[in-house]
Amino acid sequence: MSSILKKLRLISEPTRIRILHLLRQQELSVVEMQEILQMGQSRISTHLSQLKKEGFVADERAGKNVIYGAAGDGGAEEKQLWEMIEAVSATLPETAADEVALEHVVLRRKDRVRAYFDELAGKFGRSYCPGRSWKSLAEALLKLMPPLVIADLGAGEGTFSQLLAQSAKQVIAVDNSEKMVSFGASVAKENGCENLEYRLGDIESPPIDPESVDLAFFSQALHHAEEPAVAVAKAFEIVKPGGRVAILDLAKHQFDEARELYADVWLGFSEYELTEFLEKAGFQRVEIARVDREGEAPHFQTLLAIGHKEG
Repeated sequence: MSSILKKLRLISEPTRIRILHLLRQQELSVVEMQEILQMGQSRISTHLSQLKKEGFVADERAGKNVIYGAAGDGGAEEKQLWEMIEAVSATLPETAADEVALEHVVLRRKDRVRAYFDELAGKFGRSYCPGRSWKSLAEALLKLMPPLVIADLGAGEGTFSQLLAQSAKQVIAVDNSEKMVSFGASVAKENGCENLEYRLGDIESPPIDPESVDLAFFSQALHHAEEPAVAVAKAFEIVKPGGRVAILDLAKHQFDEARELYADVWLGFSEYELTEFLEKAGFQRVEIARVDREGEAPHFQTLLAIGHKEG
């Protein structure tokens, strides 16, 4: 009886319920659980140690990683405990987000093609080859783009806008800094970018007509917004039916100094949060991928999210 009471006390903690619910569906490493639960390694490891001791989880080494999974149901008492765990899990407000984050983790694990291209990207430029550079590759890809009307939301001084203008039908660069808009407009004029227009405004209320652009682009701008969900909803309004939105932004991180150093309002976003922003705004066929990880601390990672506005 004392053993059952001990187990009941152990699973009365919501975080341990979340962990067990995840491990019942998929074996995971501590790093993967950190990403899903948005918690530190030591906290998760402590919970796992307690759960393992009482027979709820089992682990095995896979290369450099330790992989955790739910232990078997065992006898009648264990089955009742697991039924109770699943029933409680269904009542937790975090469960839905955990399940979406789990889907992204599993998809990324299976994405061998992405890992292969990441490896290739890391080699690009290591050995000198005349004429081969990231700049030349970017220029080539931009020239292959169809002539779109593009809104660059949170454009800053507009370096990206000026690159897009090479092949776009029109680029509307929006920023809330008068100095940035003035500087970008003067540079565009000097370089003869007649299809590039700078507008002073906020990304949560961009000065762009409804359904007038083919592509709305947030390039490392959304984490500066006071209300990122509102900004994405406004992007849906200005995109034409059949158009798209693209978000390049930081994956959620714990580097608090970014608020002071870079005036960041949000410490990045999880894949679940970006998916929720896009789907609630009305975008469909949402795709999200981690497209970069910086080699130096704090190892910022970049997410690319794309949503489609059905025609």
